[in-house]
Amino acid sequence: MTDVSMQRILLDTNVLLDYLLHRDDHAKMAEAVMELGAKNNITLLCASLSLKDIAYLSSSAIRREFKPNESEVENFTRGFLSSRVPWRCIEQVKEMCDIVAVDESTCDKAFSLQKRHRDFEDDLIIVAAQQSGANCVVTSDAELISHFPEYCKTPARRIDAFLIVAIVAALLAEAVGPQLTCVFVDHGLMRLNEGDEVEAAFKKWDINFVRVNAEGRFLSKLAGISDPERKRKIIGEEFIRVFEEESKKIGAVDFLAQGTIYPDVIESGLGNAAVIKSHHNVGGLPDYVDFKEIIEPLRLLFKDEVRQLGRELGLPEYLVSRQPFPGPGLAIRIMGEITKEKADTLRLADAIYREELEKAGENKKMNQYFAVLTDTRTVGVMGDGRSYDRVLALRAVTTEDFMTADWARIPYELLDKISGRIVNEVKGINRIVYDITSKPPATVEWE
Repeated sequence: MTDVSMQRILLDTNVLLDYLLHRDDHAKMAEAVMELGAKNNITLLCASLSLKDIAYLSSSAIRREFKPNESEVENFTRGFLSSRVPWRCIEQVKEMCDIVAVDESTCDKAFSLQKRHRDFEDDLIIVAAQQSGANCVVTSDAELISHFPEYCKTPARRIDAFLIVAIVAALLAEAVGPQLTCVFVDHGLMRLNEGDEVEAAFKKWDINFVRVNAEGRFLSKLAGISDPERKRKIIGEEFIRVFEEESKKIGAVDFLAQGTIYPDVIESGLGNAAVIKSHHNVGGLPDYVDFKEIIEPLRLLFKDEVRQLGRELGLPEYLVSRQPFPGPGLAIRIMGEITKEKADTLRLADAIYREELEKAGENKKMNQYFAVLTDTRTVGVMGDGRSYDRVLALRAVTTEDFMTADWARIPYELLDKISGRIVNEVKGINRIVYDITSKPPATVEWE
């Protein structure tokens, strides 16, 4: 694994401005990168050409905030801040980052990149990063990432929870071998046949694998609960309780390994940052756990780094590229109270949806797709009788970084086929709707 403390990261102008001006869409991720650097001795870099843009754009932001008017006080405030804020922003950047010079050699090398990316300023950033020995450029510029995907990254990449667990297991198997016991808690909220797939995937390693079929236990705890955050907290708490119980059966267990990755930490709240959503391995963890220490080997890795690590460990590509699936599983894709009947219904409907998208090749045009079982019932006609069953929502999005996302344009004929199969093959559903809301204002998941 890469020694995080030895990393050098060049921050693109947009990331620095997100941080300095607290721009809503990306400020949290920018703050996380700064905190990561401060806590782990990562060297943060800034290209000198970014400083002029920071000075100009920070001043412009102040002028937009305080538009000229008849108030002498406000006009004074506008002039005062617009002349001083840019200097303070530059001071902050110099405190946080090492400044990388852009000189004649940088310009010459940037010219050689024009066939790959015809934005001279972006090419200067790339060359400046390379000349300074940076491991990567962190940016929210989707176009720049698309031209230099091997070198540019954003912290917001979706990844499947099981892949994370598999990578943690593989790393620890390499380190301690048969001393490792993997406890797979099947909470009954996974996709169709997924529990069996998980068990089969672990057979390649020389480890002790324990599958705990805890569906009834989790459903009992979740009975009557509709609030999404309460669902997450309950699932997180129960995960830990199951691990503790299983560890006592095994014998003396000193360490608990978790698949926490850095975006989990970001979303669960850093310092005084607001919680976007809690994760069972971060925000939902109880204050007391009966282990000497919790091991989190992936805690400082972003999502694209985790995928690459999986490939280097020899995990199959179908697993590495697996559709994102949250730790709480179907619990956050079932609206309202969770029951076994609802979970079984959603499992079948979701499987049909994914199967048809994959058969048509449309899945390759999307970044995430899944079904949601709503808590709404509607009147329908099934055969010769009246029905009063649930509405199923289909969701599919395209995105560069999951900070924003657009709804996927699935062909009408394919939607018609999917709808027909689900209402005819899945009992309890009589209406299909397709979510055409982008992010923002919506999130990718419904809960």
